[in-house]
Amino acid sequence: MSVARFSTKDNDRESKKSRKGASPVLGFSDKDKIETIQPHNDALVVTLRIGGFDVKRVLVDQGSAVEVMYPDLYRGLNLKPEDRTSYDSPLVSFERKIVTPRDQIRLPIQTGSDVVEVDFIVVDAYSPYTAIMARP
Repeated sequence: MSVARFSTKDNDRESKKSRKGASPVLGFSDKDKIETIQPHNDALVVTLRIGGFDVKRVLVDQGSAVEVMYPDLYRGLNLKPEDRTSYDSPLVSFERKIVTPRDQIRLPIQTGSDVVEVDFIVVDAYSPYTAIMARP
């Protein structure tokens, strides 16, 4: 997993801007569509600032009902067990298998200049992605 730590100044600014209850917004302009074939059904994989880190390989899934974090990202962000809360509702994976979540953790996400707090469900399963973001 690739992450880059931001300065304390950025983290302070990030926490001051955080808004509970807001949804992250991913937006694209016509300029972003240059050299792409439209409409498309390709997976949207982005890099997002999560918890003060640039996190690569984040899948934006329109069909997902929750935000999911995989073990590599959890370990890479050096998250503390006391920051987690229990989460006991089972999830259904892409392969239609039942996945039992480990925990839930709230982290700030930055998209553009907006910073919002998002609850991630931590699952102990393999994925080529570091996280999955539901698209509002």
